[in-house]
Amino acid sequence: MDRRRFLQSSLAGSALALPATRLLAAPAIVGSDAVRPTLPSGIQIGDVTANRALIWTRADRTARMILEWDTSERFANPRRMVGPWATEATDFTSRVDLSGLPAGQQHFVRVSYQDAGTGRTLSEPVVGRFFTPGIVARPVRFVWSGDTAGQGYGINPEWGGMRIYETMRQQHPDFFMHCGDTIYADGPIEAERKVEEGRIWRNLVTEEVSKVAETLNEFRGRYRYNMMDANVRRFASEVPQIWQWDDHEVTNNWSDSKDLSGDKRYQEKNVGVLQARATRAFLEYAPLRPADASEPERIYRQFSHGPLLDVFVVDMRSYRGPNSANLQTSRDHDSDFMGETQLKWLVEGLKRSKATWKAIMADMPIGLHVPDGKLADGTARWEAIANGEDGSPKGREQEIAWLLRELKKQRIHNVVWFTADVHYTAAHHYHPNRAQIGDFDPFWEFVSGPLNAGSFGPNAIDRTFGIEVVFQQAPKEPNTSPLAGLQFFGQVDIDPKSKAMTVSLKDLNNAVLFSKQLQPA
Repeated sequence: MDRRRFLQSSLAGSALALPATRLLAAPAIVGSDAVRPTLPSGIQIGDVTANRALIWTRADRTARMILEWDTSERFANPRRMVGPWATEATDFTSRVDLSGLPAGQQHFVRVSYQDAGTGRTLSEPVVGRFFTPGIVARPVRFVWSGDTAGQGYGINPEWGGMRIYETMRQQHPDFFMHCGDTIYADGPIEAERKVEEGRIWRNLVTEEVSKVAETLNEFRGRYRYNMMDANVRRFASEVPQIWQWDDHEVTNNWSDSKDLSGDKRYQEKNVGVLQARATRAFLEYAPLRPADASEPERIYRQFSHGPLLDVFVVDMRSYRGPNSANLQTSRDHDSDFMGETQLKWLVEGLKRSKATWKAIMADMPIGLHVPDGKLADGTARWEAIANGEDGSPKGREQEIAWLLRELKKQRIHNVVWFTADVHYTAAHHYHPNRAQIGDFDPFWEFVSGPLNAGSFGPNAIDRTFGIEVVFQQAPKEPNTSPLAGLQFFGQVDIDPKSKAMTVSLKDLNNAVLFSKQLQPA
């Protein structure tokens, strides 16, 4: 039983881009703790490039964001920025998009809020750090995973909170890729729940997480909740993040075909209304740089991390057609998964890339069965790419077939896929000799997750693209709690001399479960 079948059976803030130069401001004073603003969610650092970094934070009241940055941990020569106001319009979140940063350097930031009601009173500052990639090849390390606080497993103080975030932080990665399900808006969190072996999992609970999210405040409250965890806050202040989303930011398996009419947990049955509120909350809380004014809600984007790595973040949720039997024989809106515009953007970006390695960060796997119940006639309905037929590409598989052919046609090499979603960890190799189509180059797909959520799997495989399961680790029973230790993340290391990429699948305690070294073509 996989995660989705279990669920079914159990029934921005505005970004302010500022150049990295000195800005003068009136001197501020530090007031007493009773009147000082606070930063209850800490800070997040996101979408770092060679000369830019987005700094996100949230105040506890109306206040103006003040930011200092330096290349010295002692802040010997800080630049000071007067940022935007944090107001109730964005749930008191605000952000500054630093630009003009020197490449290839360590940077330190110090963020405070200036109270609106008491003039110049400043909060206690929160400090963070990040590294900007440069033009010279240096060792690259990143980690990835997904699926935070799902299936009712929230912050358990007795267990040490969301411990896997601390494990990842201790690896000192250049960045973290969150491959979706950043929250579980459809998963209520209760104070206690009985888990395997009769043990009790105890959660911190807030009003917003005690039910499914329907209102804008409830969606926002899910993000606020995750940031209550000290492990998450410390991680976010030291590890730059790249976020994408999947389904649980809105509700389980949402698409144009989603029907909530029979779900008594929801008073709001209109999935479009839920999506609108969820999108706003996601963009307010994600440390994500908006594409531009013409596409303020666009999530797919590209990052260069020096000469060894380019990162391509795709969006498999926003442009898909309805979940269906996934058997269409021609490409149209109903069979869309990433959509024509995004696919062309991806191929063009991969073609232009001069980096040794191209990482495609996907919110769903290619060759795994991910079901979404059944249609009225009893036919299986599918949530991801595969349709369970093992035959020639149909439905959403046609997009992947086209993409793989283009990569070979354009002679685009060293493309590796990374994903999460299914709540276990695995290494998949795809080869045309095993596939129903032969005109593509072999490639790897690595899966890891969850982060402080129920463990599921393994999923059945679809052989259309010649998948081979080289490694997988999953629980014996569905929805195994984090107490079992089956929480997973992946780590990637690229050596600047050999240019080899080493992918390691790791568990909660940083044990290496599987490792594969890939040589560049």
